[in-house]
Amino acid sequence: MKRKILISVNPEHVENIISGIKKYEYRRHVAKKDISSIIIYETTPIKRVVAEAEIEAILSYTPDELWEITKNESGITRAFFDKYFKGKEIAHAYRIGKVKVFKEKKLLQDFGVRCAPQSFVYINY
Repeated sequence: MKRKILISVNPEHVENIISGIKKYEYRRHVAKKDISSIIIYETTPIKRVVAEAEIEAILSYTPDELWEITKNESGITRAFFDKYFKGKEIAHAYRIGKVKVFKEKKLLQDFGVRCAPQSFVYINY
């Protein structure tokens, strides 16, 4: 059974994901269970769940290799990428497919979540 995860994303990155500029969501840790999509919680000042994005693939490489593969659709700078993965031997990215923006922004409680996750949380939705 495929599951979904809920992740916290900064507003600038949410905007780039929705617009299609950012096709990869980078993470230091990825879900161990098979997931089909990401539910996106937009952090301060919005503080709402705003969209769901299909996952086309999960990539795991050294940071340099991952950057070379994803840089043209990263939606971020190399400096930001390097700072985020500093000291990591393996870097991960979710390849984002179709994005569904919710007509009405939702609360975390609508997904059975009490507070914004630092990494991610599995959800049933």
